[in-house]
Amino acid sequence: MGAQGVVRGALVLAAISLLAACSSVGAARPSARAPATQAPVVRDPAPIVSGTMRPYQVRGRWYRPEEQPNYDEVGMASWYGSAHNGRPTSTGERFDMNALTAAHKTLPLPGLVEVTNLETGQRVVVRINDRGPFVEGRIIDLSREAADELGLLAKGVGRVRVRYLGRAPRLGSGGTVLTAEARTPSPTSAPTPAPAAMSAAQTGPFWVQAGSFSDAGEARRIADSLSGWVRADAGAARFRVLVGPWEDANAAERGRQAVVARGYADALLISGS
Repeated sequence: MGAQGVVRGALVLAAISLLAACSSVGAARPSARAPATQAPVVRDPAPIVSGTMRPYQVRGRWYRPEEQPNYDEVGMASWYGSAHNGRPTSTGERFDMNALTAAHKTLPLPGLVEVTNLETGQRVVVRINDRGPFVEGRIIDLSREAADELGLLAKGVGRVRVRYLGRAPRLGSGGTVLTAEARTPSPTSAPTPAPAAMSAAQTGPFWVQAGSFSDAGEARRIADSLSGWVRADAGAARFRVLVGPWEDANAAERGRQAVVARGYADALLISGS
């Protein structure tokens, strides 16, 4: 079993023990697609991190964090990965793209939320330990692992329901919520082949380059809209917007097609670190 498999296995075992004893937290609005689950009991809750509940401003817009025991919203989710891996989050914890964590603009930090993919019924409980996403129309920014558990990696964004469960434990992230309501995805035909330009000798990771731009601000805006990141070429004359990575070329090609569908017809599939 690889390192990622070990991490995922440990998280699932932790989730099983965390979810073994349950009690409800707050009142949630009913959902026809996915009924509310009981919240995990947190016996050693982490205190709210000092300073994270103050009003703050990003790009001219004010955000006012507050206690929201009945928070239950539907909106778009995005995800972030290796470009931010290891960096400090708003709580001071290090971002781990292989942990079940997420960013939210106004919920208490750290906290637990249940996230449901409204297309498939897949659900996870994630630890909120960061602020964001600061993109119009998005309500949560998931770690790469959380997006993978929800089936959102290839699409980049997806429509989700986010339900606040309460304070997070001092340590740990979240866990997969197994539910009989989760729908089995429709069977598909053979995997989409990678482009001919991507030879069999090339190995991952694979990235999608949405475009190359001379203006750094424009590149950053596009990267934010795609949950990607910006790489400056030598001399910072051009700024490339990259999305990914994927270890599998076929999955990366599906990601490229998703970027093309967002209006970037010249999106390229590239490989390398």
